[in-house]
Amino acid sequence: MSAVALPGDPPGGRKAIAVWGIGVSVYFVAVIFRTSLGVAGLDAVERFDVGASALSTFSILQLLVYAGMQIPVGLLVDRLGTKKVLTIGVVLFTVGQLGFALSPSYGMALASRALLGCGDAMTFISVLRLGSRWFPARRGPLVAQLAGLAGMAGNLVSTLVLARLLHGVGWTTAFAGSALAGVVVLVLLLLFLKDHPEGHEPAPFPHQGASYVRRQIAASWREPGTRLGLWVHFTTQFPAMVFLLLWGLPFLVQAQGLSRATAGELLTLVVLSNMLVGLVYGQVVARHHAARLPLALGTVGATALMWAAVLVYPGEHAPMWLLVMLCAVLGACGPASMLGFDFARPANPPERQGTASGITNMGGFVASMTTLFAVGVLLDATGDDYTVAFSSVFVLQALGVSQILRLRKRAARRERERLVASRVETVHVPA
Repeated sequence: MSAVALPGDPPGGRKAIAVWGIGVSVYFVAVIFRTSLGVAGLDAVERFDVGASALSTFSILQLLVYAGMQIPVGLLVDRLGTKKVLTIGVVLFTVGQLGFALSPSYGMALASRALLGCGDAMTFISVLRLGSRWFPARRGPLVAQLAGLAGMAGNLVSTLVLARLLHGVGWTTAFAGSALAGVVVLVLLLLFLKDHPEGHEPAPFPHQGASYVRRQIAASWREPGTRLGLWVHFTTQFPAMVFLLLWGLPFLVQAQGLSRATAGELLTLVVLSNMLVGLVYGQVVARHHAARLPLALGTVGATALMWAAVLVYPGEHAPMWLLVMLCAVLGACGPASMLGFDFARPANPPERQGTASGITNMGGFVASMTTLFAVGVLLDATGDDYTVAFSSVFVLQALGVSQILRLRKRAARRERERLVASRVETVHVPA
């Protein structure tokens, strides 16, 4: 099943790439800030004198705010447009990063991460909406994967650059200096970003208060494609997110006996694999829409297999080749999670894209938040037994796969119906 060019499709082109690129740069910086704790986890333990559960609370709170903001942000994007929402987001996550740099106490640092999560929550859905406003519908899967690729590039900067700054110039200078990137993208955003190309303005509709909000959410949720997208995102994203956001470095150093430098290289491998797989998945899905579900389920299966192999390895430490394979497979989790939006997008009309994307985007972050908490609690309860702690990954994968299998036929049937209706509409549009 291939995407169809719809009446009034945006033309794309160089200007679209330039404008969309500004939005992507905002998301790029947001991901640097989001993942900065992943390379500073051990430093945070020393700075704030906390244990594993308290350390995981940083990321849990950040993701709790992020996940809780997804539907409100989707509604805001549908109502206010991309530029206004992105502007608010940049201000919030920049202040949050600066506050984290200057925090003298654990409580203030927590508040700063919450503020950062709030601003971060406003970026990705806005970028998806920007892509749908500036590029033709048939480019949707590739544009979404490229946006995800830019996010992983931000993760790469965090892993390579921020980690070195942290150990070179210290906590405060490294985090405060990185906050300057937020100021730069804010200026670019205010000067050059536009919500849509000329002649493609969305049809205005009056604000209808709470009834509008309820209708938007209910209509999006009724679509099986939206719910399937949420569960695909839920099941695929969190193993890599948990690994990169917080627990990967401690696992590799404390449980696998690697140096911090070697562990950092493996985290970098996850990011590089993500970027490569993202390009492949985007091209495959753009050409073969039916490949979405096999790619998603295949990624879940490969991830579960590699985690099982590492956790049950009979030796004291898993061999390096096995850890390399694990990190390479974890790199597919991010691109696979982007496939969730390829189920939600065709299931909803343009005026509901932000809301539907917000619902979908909640999935992976709820799963990540749950697993971050479970791993921290289990580590404290078992005396840092990472085998038991990381076994929680399999529970959430099983839940997600069961929901994907339950919804897949209804979503496919509904998508075929909408595709037929779109083709009929295209045929009757006057030349």
